[in-house]
Amino acid sequence: MTPTASILLVDDDWHLVQSMADWLRELGHSVDVADCIEGAKVSLDQRPYDLLITDLRLRDEDGFQLIGYTKKRHPNTVVLVMTGYGTPDTAIEAIKAGAFDLLTKPMIDDELNLAISRAVSQRDIERENEKLRERLDRRAGLEGIISHDYRMMKIFDVIDSIADARASILITGENGTGKSMIARAIHERSSRRGKPFVEVACGALPDNLLESELFGHVKGAFTGAAADKVGKFQLADHGTLFLDEIGTATAAMQVKLLRVLQEFQFEQLGGTKTHSVDTRVILATNEDLSKAVTEGKFRQDLYYRINVVNIMLPSLRERVGDIPLLVDYFLREAAETCGRKVEAFDSKAMAQMQAYRWPGNVRQLQNVVERAVLLSRGDHLTLEDLPPEVLGKIADPMGAALPELGMQSPNLAVTPADFEDKSLREALEGPEREIILHCLRRHNWNRAATADSLDINRTTLYKKMKRLGLDDPRLQFAH
Repeated sequence: MTPTASILLVDDDWHLVQSMADWLRELGHSVDVADCIEGAKVSLDQRPYDLLITDLRLRDEDGFQLIGYTKKRHPNTVVLVMTGYGTPDTAIEAIKAGAFDLLTKPMIDDELNLAISRAVSQRDIERENEKLRERLDRRAGLEGIISHDYRMMKIFDVIDSIADARASILITGENGTGKSMIARAIHERSSRRGKPFVEVACGALPDNLLESELFGHVKGAFTGAAADKVGKFQLADHGTLFLDEIGTATAAMQVKLLRVLQEFQFEQLGGTKTHSVDTRVILATNEDLSKAVTEGKFRQDLYYRINVVNIMLPSLRERVGDIPLLVDYFLREAAETCGRKVEAFDSKAMAQMQAYRWPGNVRQLQNVVERAVLLSRGDHLTLEDLPPEVLGKIADPMGAALPELGMQSPNLAVTPADFEDKSLREALEGPEREIILHCLRRHNWNRAATADSLDINRTTLYKKMKRLGLDDPRLQFAH
């Protein structure tokens, strides 16, 4: 059975067009008719049509004009062409103009019905492709950011809302949380995608070299400046400049940055010519800039200028439920790169990784997974494939010694730093997770007994376990 469609039928033979319209309506199609190009244009502009069926010769008018108008103004409408003067050249010309098919008069009913069926199928394919493009557009720039954590979902929403804003954006978070990836995602989801994305690690350069790196210099500006150099602000013109570790900028550099962020104008080092740029600036830091302002280490006016939109990235220990997703993603990438046939970590190794606090965050997790794959001896990775610091056997090189997974009492240590820039709910998530995990282990993962001991109902417990990343059955094998 031919799928039904909304059809605009155009022919200057009024008896023929009415006869065809009646027959098409009997087949279930919705049909409007027109006998000239202007009438057809009016109908097309008033409502959307799935299909336009038009003669190539309409009195003294050229049907190719209507094909061009339809494809330009109503690209989702599929065009079928009828003609009593069909030649191979005419067919080729019609297809080039945008027609889906050409039918030669007189047509038999089955021929027209088949052509309509194919055209409607083409319409459905194009609509599905459009949906796929929309889904891909929504993920553009986010491909490597793996998460189902509600905090990250909120950040994705923020990225969408501010992607085209001219205001400066400050991304804050611990080392390894993915600040650079978020900056690139903002760029890729903005109208500046396709233009340069330039990244500068401010903390890696001394002040005089950082000024030259950002603003460029003229020949002879300093010893060794043998030629003019274009700076990153100019290289990122019409694109995005990402300044990482902005908290390390000296007082003198902060003054220069404030001016260019206010006026988008600057002079090269050693030069007098003023350059103007249209550069979107995103900045990042792992430092507490508000504290630095209070201590006089960071300019207050610059802080207000760069902190128009603040994206705070959660640490990996705050999004434990994402660890299995990230591990799987990094494992597949590493296995492909190294040419190893490694399928997964076993349940005990996965549980251990979820219990570890990851002071180096996602970057550290990626390094651990890549190391395990590189040194793997089989297709499944175990506790033996994890480094000693993750197993809790030595002090972590990035922080203090960490408890092993099998601890018998919950770790409820909370410091004032745990509450910095967090809501009460966010600050209490760590202790809440420790308490629930401890009770689950004490009751051998019996949900009913755990809910009773916590004096909450089982539905509430299940919701909390899901939110806190405790619903993974592999955690039960962690003892």
